Amino acid sequence: MLQQYTEQIETLGLYGFYLFLFILMGLSVQDVLKRSNVPKFGRNIVWAVLFFGCVGFVFKAVVEIIWTTSAS
Repeated sequence: MLQQYTEQIETLGLYGFYLFLFILMGLSVQDVLKRSNVPKFGRNIVWAVLFFGCVGFVFKAVVEIIWTTSAS
């Protein structure tokens, strides 16, 4: 039974790894912003860029899932 779902397990593991990387990036950015006295406007710009990067990956995954399910 495990062999049937190997590809799905690998995909979920890859998405989990992406999520882990984005969490680490967010924590490191938060630490750098906190230690370096960045103005509020600069912090908002940094968080917006990080947020839109995450949204891009999520959108890519959704499009990929829709594309593969509609092709079969």
